Amino acid sequence: MTIGIIGAGLIGTAFARRAVQAKIPAILSNSRDPESLAGLVSEIGGRVRAGTRSEAAAQDMVLLAVNWSKLPAALAGLPDFGGRVVIDANNPIEPPTFQPADLHGRLSTEVVIDHLPGARVVKAFNHLPAKVLGEDPHVAGGRRVLFFAGADPKAKADVAALIEKLGFFGVDLGRINEGGRAINLPGGNLLTLNLVRLS
Repeated sequence: MTIGIIGAGLIGTAFARRAVQAKIPAILSNSRDPESLAGLVSEIGGRVRAGTRSEAAAQDMVLLAVNWSKLPAALAGLPDFGGRVVIDANNPIEPPTFQPADLHGRLSTEVVIDHLPGARVVKAFNHLPAKVLGEDPHVAGGRRVLFFAGADPKAKADVAALIEKLGFFGVDLGRINEGGRAINLPGGNLLTLNLVRLS
């Protein structure tokens, strides 16, 4: 399975590095063009290649990690996802202020879903800093914990299998509007929590 990555910032790049270590092919895309990613993709190596946003979005599983204000443009014009899995790794903050966007009482993933017709969305890869996410998840005799949440059991099972293959220990928080609130920004009490599940 090839994973599409929409967003070549810190989170998207950290995920791509982990994919290389797990020998998972991936297509990395940004808001410009594949040529602008040539240096980064060469440096990452492995089975990661640069592609267009449409190519990345066409894969069986897609990681979405873009600046919050650029989310509508990043997803504009893409066809219906047809039941494919999209991993929402976004948080509604952005440099330089890093102040949470006003979502009018909604959860960030609920907003993201509005831009993803036909997708089965799972929230994951958003609660750890990019630097930590990109490091070897095998630490202190155990595996670093990654939380995930979503409404679709099969989509969550697929993401759990990916988390396992990447070397992390996945913890299912239930639905987005239930346990998933714990990794929601603002207010999530599991955000930036760096836990290790000991063997």
